[in-house]
Amino acid sequence: MEQPGRTMLAKIWDQHVIAQISDDTDLLHVDRHLLHDLGGSRGLLDLKSRGLTVHNPELTFATPDHAISTARGRAGTIKIGQELLAALRVETSASGIQLFDVDEPGQGIVHVIGPELGLSLPGCLIVCGDSHTCTHGGLGALAFGIGSSELTHVLATQALIQRRPKTMRVKFEGKLALGVTAKDLILALIGYVGAAGGTGYAVEYAGSAIRDLPVEGRLTICNLSIELGAKMGMVAPDEKTFEYIRGRRYAPQGVMWEQAVSAWRQLPSDPDAVFDREVVIDVDKIIPQVTWGISPEHVVGVDGRIPDPKTIDDPARRAAIETALDYMGLKGGALIAGTPVDWVFIGSCTNSRLSDLRAAAEVARGRKVAPGVRAWIVPGSETVKRDAVAEGLDKIFTDAGFEWREPGCSMCLAANGETVAPGQRSVSTSNRNFIGRQGPRARTHLASPASAVAAAISGAIADARTMER
Repeated sequence: MEQPGRTMLAKIWDQHVIAQISDDTDLLHVDRHLLHDLGGSRGLLDLKSRGLTVHNPELTFATPDHAISTARGRAGTIKIGQELLAALRVETSASGIQLFDVDEPGQGIVHVIGPELGLSLPGCLIVCGDSHTCTHGGLGALAFGIGSSELTHVLATQALIQRRPKTMRVKFEGKLALGVTAKDLILALIGYVGAAGGTGYAVEYAGSAIRDLPVEGRLTICNLSIELGAKMGMVAPDEKTFEYIRGRRYAPQGVMWEQAVSAWRQLPSDPDAVFDREVVIDVDKIIPQVTWGISPEHVVGVDGRIPDPKTIDDPARRAAIETALDYMGLKGGALIAGTPVDWVFIGSCTNSRLSDLRAAAEVARGRKVAPGVRAWIVPGSETVKRDAVAEGLDKIFTDAGFEWREPGCSMCLAANGETVAPGQRSVSTSNRNFIGRQGPRARTHLASPASAVAAAISGAIADARTMER
């Protein structure tokens, strides 16, 4: 009997199996272990307390991002942040782990620097103590977040026991309309399948719209895989992927490059591969998206209305909407556009790359942030910052009234007191709008960089397409 085609997940997974534990669980080799100051410092100290050493320091890379201040000069890093950074410096040095330190080329948000340094490669198995590790799947890697005990286990063994997930393919078909971005695609998908729609699956994103996206857009798509409940998200590598990786610091060189590309061409799912679930999204119908509630699935088009709980028959869903509206201070049935905002945050591992800043600058150029609005630009890495400065993007933002910050996670998770004040409203390019995510009682609306700038300029949620030049 002829064997069915294999998915990309199966191909990469099988290449990393060290031992089979049970029918659906394997011991896997880890190609890249990425550490940040929050979890990495603690993991290294835990390992040390057990009298163990790092098994493969040459496969482990670290950078501070979560616990450091993004203010100029890093002023304001709180005590615990300073302690975590000091521990990361000491323990990485003692273990022989490459650290990309503050203000050095290579430092930045861990999910931004992996791709830009060429550490994240097609077919690699990548882990990090952060749920948004799925970002690296945009390059055709199998990447996922791990917990603190798993982190220590990987440090000690360079291996990890994992249960093989089910497979889900999401095909985005059609052409993106003007002003519609990768962020809008993934938010629309989460709104369609729900925040638990991908639970138990590794999601492969495919279709004509995905192929048309640049690599950084694919990284954004994969970044929010965890927000639809999936631990892993992937895009099959293609010529765009190879050109993006070529020449990067840790990418293969010379003969090894040709051998690597030859192997990477074998990774995409076979034409007859069977997935456990298939979803098709018509991108022609998608417009810029913005969240209104306390989950990424609480999302509407920027010209849409906030759901009215009185029109919802299901009691549980009606109660959930009422809870969200109460927290967000919104009225059901009202238009989302025109909702006043106090803060705009452009940054995070979702949308802080150079292409994101370019898109934001296009809307900001020659305009001014509305009175009463505080707006921050936080580049995703030291390299992004330097490249943006070389292009003059920082001046466009500062001339418009934005604050230009240092690389780090910042307001995405309310680190170092970089928070939205209680009761204030933020439009953010980050990935989570949970209760308190950007600070106690902070109200967060997720959107693309262009939409965030439109809100900053307008002083309210607005359609960036009306500002196209």
